[in-house]
Amino acid sequence: MYVPTTYRPPEPGWVLDVVRSHPLALLVSGGGGGVGGEVPFATHLPAIPADEDGPADGSLVGRTVLGHLNRDNPHWSALTDGGRALLVFTGPGSYVSPTVYGVTPAAPTWDFVSVHVRGTVRLVQDREATLDVVRRTVAFCEERFGHGWQDRDSVGYFDKILPGVGAFELVVEAVDGMFKLSQEQSPALRERVLDAFERGPTTQRRELARLMRGLPESGEGVR
Repeated sequence: MYVPTTYRPPEPGWVLDVVRSHPLALLVSGGGGGVGGEVPFATHLPAIPADEDGPADGSLVGRTVLGHLNRDNPHWSALTDGGRALLVFTGPGSYVSPTVYGVTPAAPTWDFVSVHVRGTVRLVQDREATLDVVRRTVAFCEERFGHGWQDRDSVGYFDKILPGVGAFELVVEAVDGMFKLSQEQSPALRERVLDAFERGPTTQRRELARLMRGLPESGEGVR
């Protein structure tokens, strides 16, 4: 992913926060037969960091990400142990109308957050290890987005559907984070955009505003 210097995350921990807050990722890998030739497989699935411990700076590089998908999905059969894959995590995003700037000439744009995680795939073949991936994913998501549900009374059901689940690990080798938050604008115009997001009717707009508030004074990302 091409990321201009201006839009890089101020620190690696910002990327990890996106992965934790938006775990529905797009897995892209391989090449499947299709009209016009080989095209990559792409599957939406939950993907979570394998552990909460890692580099002190919050970097994802060197960590392991867990994911699982339906074994009936041709993408599962196309995954190879030791192959390479990409996980795309999509954070908040919103259209920015020129009316927000209050100046002319101006052009519309879209502020957004996206994280691309690349690494090596390790297929989980063991039944108990596959169940562990499923249970850890459920616990991760329930803690952040659920209402305290416990899976102890459903482990038998999990075990029943387990033959249809394909689990994998992705050993992270490289990460790109795009935090396009109007850094290219003057401080006065950035403040107008931020104010519009804070007053916006959607959670995504308010989340963008929160991230903008956390940018360094210069508005620039890490180099």
